[in-house]
Amino acid sequence: MDKIVIYDTETTNSTIWGSIIEFGAVVVDKNLKEIGKLSIRGRMPEGEVPSGKALLVNSTSIDLLTKGNYSHYDFLGAVENFFTKCGPSLFMGWSNLNFDRRMFHFNFFKGNRYPYITHSSPNQEHDGLHITRAAQTLNSETLKTELTDAGNPSLALEALARMQGFDTSQQHTAYHDAYTALKVLRIVKDKHKENWEEFLKTSTKSSVETLLKNEGIYSIFENVKGRNMMYLGCSLHPKHSFHPSYASWGYLWDCRRDPEPLLDLPVNQLRDVLKKISPKALRVLKTNKAPVVLDKQFALKQKPYSDLDLETIKKRAHLVRNSENFCKNIQTIHREAAEEKEQTKTQEDLLPEETLYEKFIPNKDTALFKTWHSSSWEDKLRMLDKFTDKRCSWFGQKIIYQEAPHILPPDLYKNIKSEIARRILSKNREKWQTIGMAYQEIDTLRDQASNRDDEEELKKLDEINEFIMSIEKKYEIA
Repeated sequence: MDKIVIYDTETTNSTIWGSIIEFGAVVVDKNLKEIGKLSIRGRMPEGEVPSGKALLVNSTSIDLLTKGNYSHYDFLGAVENFFTKCGPSLFMGWSNLNFDRRMFHFNFFKGNRYPYITHSSPNQEHDGLHITRAAQTLNSETLKTELTDAGNPSLALEALARMQGFDTSQQHTAYHDAYTALKVLRIVKDKHKENWEEFLKTSTKSSVETLLKNEGIYSIFENVKGRNMMYLGCSLHPKHSFHPSYASWGYLWDCRRDPEPLLDLPVNQLRDVLKKISPKALRVLKTNKAPVVLDKQFALKQKPYSDLDLETIKKRAHLVRNSENFCKNIQTIHREAAEEKEQTKTQEDLLPEETLYEKFIPNKDTALFKTWHSSSWEDKLRMLDKFTDKRCSWFGQKIIYQEAPHILPPDLYKNIKSEIARRILSKNREKWQTIGMAYQEIDTLRDQASNRDDEEELKKLDEINEFIMSIEKKYEIA
């Protein structure tokens, strides 16, 4: 890919119910030379309760949260336009596949925008943390690191920035963190010139699937309880190399384990044996999470694999891959575990905002998004009936409530406001942030700030508390 977009976000809280309020990105060429950038903030959408902790971390004042130039709707539109103009690109951040991408999924979903823009073909997506973890595991002197409380090298972006001597005065602002990630990746690329392109090869789901289906022995990288680990794994039988219930989960067999005594075991016995093996015999590669997969030579140099001769490893890989019934039994074990987990899930009805991964938006509706967004607010209201997916209609109503409430019929306006009030005034411990939960969080943060004699933070918390009170006052009469 000739163009890479390194990006970061700041949010009102870390759950799917939160909103992205800041976006920063640096666009670079394949040599990591800067060719473009974007730094933009948006207001929090109406009807949401922010997390006090999140606002403290990303230095968001109530003025920034409520009086910025861009409404949340316009902010998302500007970012979507940026993504579109950047394509085709490789999108990357720092732990973005665990957080930022998911936040965009749900923010775009709730905003009647296509959720998967950053990793839909021809775009690709990777994660700077995954790349750096592999580089640091191969050569512990790639980057200067500090130790975590558990005594492990920290790859937290803030810690790496400090140890490399970077400016950290604006940490946890989106553009600053995106640019810091770029500077770290430049060091990684410079010290791993021969592997850089290999690091990037798994930036599409199909590329990882191909590796899992092929006959191969690979070096893979994981973080286990804070430790960066490298494993030598071989692919399974091509018909049974993926989880039967979670399509994006593929398997590798850890080559330190001799599979021969297990090949003919019945399912129940095999299940019991696999549970007892530690470290586990099966490694999972998530095809949509850009795992770094390298040649077997790297893991072969490290224990316990260096204690085995190559022919032994090749024999184990051959046995696993050519034992179809064994691999089928592994699938059966995981299918039964997934079914059992599904049965224990709560049967409560999901709210529309939670259902992105439960049911895809019909193509007919996603095709309507562009026209809907380009229309006047009055036309947006009239067009809601054209959406076949009721979720899109609900999101559209809520967007109009937030952006142009004066055009809503009184009954519809009242219904939307009442639904928001029902959620945020709930006295229960909800999945989203309620008024009550916000007050409890602020009380806890106040105690911590008082113990540190942090007058500045206490002042910020007072400001946040006053804002929460204003939201409560507005919606308690809904």
